[in-house]
Amino acid sequence: MKKKDKVIIFDTTLRDGEQAPGASMNEQQKLDVAFAMERLGVDIIEAGFPVISDGDFNSVKLVARNIKKSTVCGLARSMKKDIDAAAESLEPARQKRIHVFLATSKIHMEHKLRKNMDEILKMAVDAVKYARKKFDNIEFSPEDASRTDREFLFRILEAVINAGATTVNIPDTVGYSIPSEYGQLIMDIRNNVPNINKAVISVHCHDDLGLSVANSLAAVKNGARQVECTINGIGERAGNASMEEIVMSLKTRSDYYQCATGIKTKEICRVSRIVSKYTGFVVAPNKAIVGHNAFRHEAGIHQDGVLKERSTYEIMKPEDVGFFGTGLVLGKHSGRHAFKDRLKKLGFALKEADVDQAFDRFKSVADKKKQVFDEDLIAIVEDEVQITENTWTLDKLRALSGTDIKSDVEVVLSSDGKSYTMKHSGDGPIDACYKAIESIVKLKGQLIDYSIHSVTKGKDALGEVTVKVKFKDRIVISQGASTDIVEASAKAYIHAINKVISLDSFSRAKKKSVKKE
Repeated sequence: MKKKDKVIIFDTTLRDGEQAPGASMNEQQKLDVAFAMERLGVDIIEAGFPVISDGDFNSVKLVARNIKKSTVCGLARSMKKDIDAAAESLEPARQKRIHVFLATSKIHMEHKLRKNMDEILKMAVDAVKYARKKFDNIEFSPEDASRTDREFLFRILEAVINAGATTVNIPDTVGYSIPSEYGQLIMDIRNNVPNINKAVISVHCHDDLGLSVANSLAAVKNGARQVECTINGIGERAGNASMEEIVMSLKTRSDYYQCATGIKTKEICRVSRIVSKYTGFVVAPNKAIVGHNAFRHEAGIHQDGVLKERSTYEIMKPEDVGFFGTGLVLGKHSGRHAFKDRLKKLGFALKEADVDQAFDRFKSVADKKKQVFDEDLIAIVEDEVQITENTWTLDKLRALSGTDIKSDVEVVLSSDGKSYTMKHSGDGPIDACYKAIESIVKLKGQLIDYSIHSVTKGKDALGEVTVKVKFKDRIVISQGASTDIVEASAKAYIHAINKVISLDSFSRAKKKSVKKE
């Protein structure tokens, strides 16, 4: 049997993925995602764009300092200051790469850079040579490659490889290509760039026409051996090629592609959930691989077929991507040891204080629900430990609402050992609840987005609420979970308030530190 080629998985969730409007993550969240990527087996983690802001610089440095197995990458324009910033932020990394880019299409050169081909060629070569002084692992991207003049593209790829680039990435920056055309482009590069055997061909496809995954796979079929992608396909505009779809396509149809990745696919659903939680981007139920309905069957013919032989209607096993079933795991009589053991199997490594906090919440939920599933446990843990220091906590909530009466809510919050009670009316129980909370904490936010979904099935299922709230110039995303949606909504809003208070406290402390220096 022919040995399968390795396809390198380059994940840019923390860089390109975070560029999706509203998807910003803080430093700790980025580190959490990076750890999840490392467990997943991602070869290269593009951790950010170091020169663009202090936050990105610090995030890249934090990831570089903590990730041991994956290569950590930083993005840079073809400018010395960008390359210097990337080098400094990546200095702690065990394995590091710099990703240098420069636009090469006619439309970009004329309207954005206002330079001719010869100038662009020199800039690219000079940047790679400069990067070579600081890095052994260099990737170069001719931005908007799919709309670049072919002969010029071949020239610039040959030149940057001679200058020291070890990977050349061919971005379909605006999602313009179609699979047959894009696959042919990769083949043409292999046939027309004399030194292409000295570099890995990479691809980076956007989803503006819904073809990013198809284009990426066409490229692999034609010789590309690195794919740049993101979890859940998040990213600029319509997003990027979805990692989970790329990986499972190569695994499921290895007979066709004759390629394999090093991804531990059973971690896919967990990573998808973490990214969805931190960005506030809910995964569509019909999303391939990680959607809630990806392995569920409603039609009688399908159900009958699956019961007789699963492969009749399932080309992948749910457990192969870590898809959680609906098996009962714990109940109200379960002990702390069993609870802690189950959390460990689900991938949580919690401090004892966090375990105690989550266990108390589990017991409370178990009293209300007959069955507690893995999905419930994940929601409970994420809800309870998402804020390290809770400035405000919800003690009690009472709501009165109906079709013919005004909604009234009484909220009891506590902070620093003191309890505060407030009653408020509003346009529905959620509105009344949020007004009561704001009256207590003396902080008013603008609710930009609100969504709720059922964590599991059944009338007693946990509801998980996600809110995106703007406080002055800050936008935060938070979640709350409960069998009562008003309570879940209150928790989500309180978590958002705690987040913005923590961020403001951090900013004040940072300013004081700068003044002392």
